[in-house]
Amino acid sequence: MNGLTRVLMVILAATALAACNTMQGVGKDISKGGQAIEKAAK
Repeated sequence: MNGLTRVLMVILAATALAACNTMQGVGKDISKGGQAIEKAAK
């Protein structure tokens, strides 16, 4: 398993566990996940 795959799995788990109550919260979580993926890809 490469590093990017691990990062994606952690992000998915964190997003699932966060259980946001609003769509705005979900959008923020997705945005943060995207930023983490960009950093990992560099």
